[in-house]
Amino acid sequence: MTALLTAENLTKHYDDVIALDGVSFEISEGITGVLGENGAGKSTAFKIFLGLLRPTSGTATILGENASESVAVRSRLGYMPEHDCLPSTVSAAEFLTHLAEVSGLPPTRARIRAADTLRHTGLFEERYRAMGGYSTGMKQRVKLAQALVHDPTIVFLDEPTAGLDPVGREEMLALVRKTHREFGISVLFSSHLMVDVERTCDRIIVLRGGRLVQSGEMEEFTKDTETVFIEVDDNRDRLVVALEERGVLVTSDGHGLCIEGSDESVYDKIRAALVESEAPLRRMAPRKGELTELFRLDGEADPENGKAT
Repeated sequence: MTALLTAENLTKHYDDVIALDGVSFEISEGITGVLGENGAGKSTAFKIFLGLLRPTSGTATILGENASESVAVRSRLGYMPEHDCLPSTVSAAEFLTHLAEVSGLPPTRARIRAADTLRHTGLFEERYRAMGGYSTGMKQRVKLAQALVHDPTIVFLDEPTAGLDPVGREEMLALVRKTHREFGISVLFSSHLMVDVERTCDRIIVLRGGRLVQSGEMEEFTKDTETVFIEVDDNRDRLVVALEERGVLVTSDGHGLCIEGSDESVYDKIRAALVESEAPLRRMAPRKGELTELFRLDGEADPENGKAT
């Protein structure tokens, strides 16, 4: 698969601060998650590819062109910044129409394109309201819409779920998936929330302290492990005792139990222990890998929001 973006030994210094330190990777079509804690270098990498920053050394290539030198290629890119950047006294329809015209569309076509994009992002009914009166979720949708209005090849989304409640986060993630599925626009999705990346992306790039620490297809990190996960409705402590008496290694994992090994003999011991302890089985399945495990080398992840600390 042809790479859309390529970083080769990409380095960026801000005086004594090293934001990126010799990072190399390739990104192909689809939805790619750029994952890392705050300060990992995600936003800096985005700005270099967008031509907003020049690297200290190394190269960033996008659609076959040098990101720092090619102006023409930028018309094929969309960018949703992390921070609020919307003019408060302007309506969403007026704002998107203006941006579509700036991108080269004639006025009538620009108005149609703006309306279609606002319909896609769920803001069609509110398109004539001044954006200063929008909720946080609506402002995030406008920021996504302005990144899409000129029909880019690639869109960069910097923390698109920032400030959203759980319902708003899910709606935004659904919009990201829909954008790629229905329009074929490739997405770079920057986040420190592992749950969002895991549920949305085809592949991931993990940055820590300005360095690349992991990259690959999502399924490589979330595939079944050699551990069995079980949940029971009652008599959990009795079940643990029955399992340990059979030589089974058991650890607690939230509301469930993790048991090392997934061969048939382990399942036989689990079944026997369930019967002996009279523990009603709710669920039993191979445990899947989790993105939080990528961060446990340097720090524990927050189990509630998936943020590395």
